[in-house]
Amino acid sequence: MKKRTVVSILLTLAMACTLFAGCSTPTQETSGDSDKKEEQSESTDKEDDGKEEAATGLSKATILSADKLPITGIGTTVATDVKAKESYKIGYIAKNTTNPYMNAQAKGVEKAGEDMGFEAVTQAPSTADSVEEQVKLMEDMIQQGMDVIIVHCADSNGIMPGVRKAQEAGILVLTIGTPASEDTFLRTGVDYYETGYTIAKEMAEKLGGKGNIIILEGPPGAANAIERLNGINDALAEYPDIEVVASQTANFKRTEGMSVTENLIQKHTDIQGLIGCNDESALGGMQALKAANMNDVLVAGFDGSVDATSAVESGEMFATYNTDPYGSGYIACAYAVMNLNDGTEPEGKFIPFPMAEAEPVITSETVQNYKDNVAWWKAVQ
Repeated sequence: MKKRTVVSILLTLAMACTLFAGCSTPTQETSGDSDKKEEQSESTDKEDDGKEEAATGLSKATILSADKLPITGIGTTVATDVKAKESYKIGYIAKNTTNPYMNAQAKGVEKAGEDMGFEAVTQAPSTADSVEEQVKLMEDMIQQGMDVIIVHCADSNGIMPGVRKAQEAGILVLTIGTPASEDTFLRTGVDYYETGYTIAKEMAEKLGGKGNIIILEGPPGAANAIERLNGINDALAEYPDIEVVASQTANFKRTEGMSVTENLIQKHTDIQGLIGCNDESALGGMQALKAANMNDVLVAGFDGSVDATSAVESGEMFATYNTDPYGSGYIACAYAVMNLNDGTEPEGKFIPFPMAEAEPVITSETVQNYKDNVAWWKAVQ
């Protein structure tokens, strides 16, 4: 197993752990103004936009142009010239095997192994979203002599015992999506803040800058959910005639998205938009709205899942965002292999993928191209 240098390990372990105190997201109904932050500083330079770092306090996103990335393409079109110079073993740990998103991410790692020439080992906890099992899987991978461990954390703080053990063993640790509560070698996956900000702006513009909106939040306290919610609220704060009449967790689940929306629309009968913080919650909200014959409400989500793609295509959903788990798994492996080959360091601790220039927003105008040429879910069909 290739070891990291002692200095690198000590530097990584020395990074201050920023806890989630003060970042927990309320699950009760809130007014539109209560959670809104100060308006985002105007800037056209995305690499120096002055936005606050992620909700966890970790390194802010480093935005690179497509030609600076170690891969080309997006979704099932991803490819690379990166090749492993030795026999490496790279392990990937998902949150679960029940979500097509996670299965696609594992497939991206496996495809990277084929293309780059390393052994890919993909695993997931038997109990969905169990961080305790994720830590145990990390410990097992340490014993198996992995050179790299990539993990989509079920919990930012809970994963840290496994992260520290791997780092102490000289193993490179990368995260995708939800970060560990301390900086690792690299975090990739989408910039959750940017996705939230972008989709909320799309909806606000479609509504002509006015209307009442419901937000279905992600799991309370989850770093990625907090980041996305902050992006949504910051975007909507730029529109004084838009009010968030309710903001409540649906835990990224379709069933909860439906039940929460059913309850909320009993009180809030005059709404123009609903943003679910992932496709599953958005689709549940959409079902509740349809059952109540509220068919003119704009619904948006995140992930670009097969069901959301179909809903956008049919006009039942306004928009979703291609978060490309397949490409995220692939690009994480490319950065890992480059470092194993010759010590190449990434340009930052958090390099988002996909980026805005990849045109990840899926609406009625772009859905056909996405479905025909890009869709990540084709990797698991």
